[in-house]
Amino acid sequence: MSWLLNLYQTYEANLAQVGKVERRYDQQEFTLLPVSHTTQNAHIEVAITEDGQFHSATVVDKQEASTLIPCTEESASRAGSTIAPYPLHDKLSYVAGDFVEYGGVVKDENPFDRYIQNLKAWADSPYATPKVKSIYAYLSQGRLIRDLIDSKILYVDDRNCLIEKWNDQYQAKYGERPPIYSVIAGGIESAFVRFTVYSPDRVLPKVWKDPEMYDSFIRFYRERLGKPDYCYVTGQLLPSTDRHANKIRHAADKAKLISANDKSGFTFRGRFQTGSEAASISYEVSQKAHNALKWLINRQGKMVDQRVFLVWGNDEPDMPGLTEDLFTLAPEAASVTDRVAFTNREFAREVAKAMDGYRSQLSTKANVNILILDSATTGRMAVLYYRNMEKELYLDRLVDWHTSCAWLHRYRKDENGNLVTFYGAPATRDIAFAAYGPRADDKLVKGLMERIIPCILDKQRIPLDIETNAFHRASNPVSMDRWEWEKTLSIACALINRRLEGYSVALDEANQHRDYLFGRLLAVADVLERNALGVEETRATNAVRYMNAFSRHPARTWKTIQESLQPYQARLGTRATYWNRMIDEIGSRISLDDFNNKPLSGIYLLGYYSQRQALYTRKNKSDDSES
Repeated sequence: MSWLLNLYQTYEANLAQVGKVERRYDQQEFTLLPVSHTTQNAHIEVAITEDGQFHSATVVDKQEASTLIPCTEESASRAGSTIAPYPLHDKLSYVAGDFVEYGGVVKDENPFDRYIQNLKAWADSPYATPKVKSIYAYLSQGRLIRDLIDSKILYVDDRNCLIEKWNDQYQAKYGERPPIYSVIAGGIESAFVRFTVYSPDRVLPKVWKDPEMYDSFIRFYRERLGKPDYCYVTGQLLPSTDRHANKIRHAADKAKLISANDKSGFTFRGRFQTGSEAASISYEVSQKAHNALKWLINRQGKMVDQRVFLVWGNDEPDMPGLTEDLFTLAPEAASVTDRVAFTNREFAREVAKAMDGYRSQLSTKANVNILILDSATTGRMAVLYYRNMEKELYLDRLVDWHTSCAWLHRYRKDENGNLVTFYGAPATRDIAFAAYGPRADDKLVKGLMERIIPCILDKQRIPLDIETNAFHRASNPVSMDRWEWEKTLSIACALINRRLEGYSVALDEANQHRDYLFGRLLAVADVLERNALGVEETRATNAVRYMNAFSRHPARTWKTIQESLQPYQARLGTRATYWNRMIDEIGSRISLDDFNNKPLSGIYLLGYYSQRQALYTRKNKSDDSES
């Protein structure tokens, strides 16, 4: 229950955000929902005058469709043919009193009868606002369909019945397809209608954006809740509920975190008679905790194949995430200016400075929550991972991760679409990219991301299969495009570097490790041939082409690579002297006993990358001095 308690406390700490509309990266609106409220995508907006008459109606644009609506326990969990009306905004079959008159089909009970009865109870209560009374006064007339037809929102066929779905036979009569048939996925009875109130004298806030309306329904519905019971989350005696929220990840999400609606004997397995005996949770706590969770997921959650990765603080929700790279979290620390020459301790100090902003935002007692959610079926969701940590410890572990798993990367782009170079740990999704390729199944990717989290939070070793996969893919450049290989190479180096420690992008000329020296040899051969080919020729060098064989049989393959270099050495003439001397100098450091065909370890990739980086850096400096 600790994750529910922390979500509840997060809601209480952010009451000022309730009802405030925010936008996600894709411009979709979201908000911290009030208690007894949910969201629905509306298709039709109807404006009512203050004296309870029809004013106008419009079809809602998809970008503006998300609507905050009041809901009851029953309506929030209704499914199939169950009649459980929302208190105010609802589908056409619920809110239109003349739905049957225009060909609408209902079963045993007319949904409008239940809907208007509930709305009357709210409108007649001491908590009702003038807007509720205006909307009730209009809808009780039972003429919504007629007014929508007159406003050319809905259309009828020759039998005076609503046109369920548009087809070519109606085009001759009405012309182009009306907008309403483009925004709804099902039949016309599923069109969701939201209401607002119009005044010619003043600008009134939209009903679904009016805090007075939120408060009105909350106070009205509070008196209709169930009997009190001890809440397992807070320990207080409060009205309880056995119906908990869905739509946790998005508006179409039917999976629930808490559910006990299976009465056939398979849920409780003889241990309990009712679901509340297993866990009793108050209505208020359930509402606030679930609403806080929805808000946090929209605000900062990362989703891969419906698996949610979420990190937040109770008092200050903004926290550096576990799945991002350092360029996203702290671009100033990831800047490559003089970074290659930094020691790990110096770089750790730079990353810690970048994290100081998060440290100062949180109180000394603030904790950080790490939560992973996923659903195996459409109706059930599970907490796969939950951890509550002291914020200081969490930030220290992030600093350690972004320092120990750091390397130089060149695959990120800025806002202008230009490639940028940064130093630091890669994002967990990019690690999956390096280990399994860009076409890896999302289930594989989200599983890897979950496996990496203990490596960050508990400083565990990266699973050997992940590092090995990245190593083998980086050693096989001919199997992928150049950009993909460069990305895989730098990420593989970061993973290997975390295990070995003590290595850096800066070339270590004093390193006598056999594999490191073989990697340096390969890099010099690569750069030599690339310079001979010139910028016009884009084909892979022999060093790159033979890289996979070289990693498995270095001595034998080096002989082949060196022989293939001879035409390029001849083409360069005296300009090849520098690289020839370097090949001789590096080769002489490998002892006779070590110059064999024993497969190379990941260290050779570090030597290859560092030597190549040093050669290209030297060339760029030479070009700058000549110009």
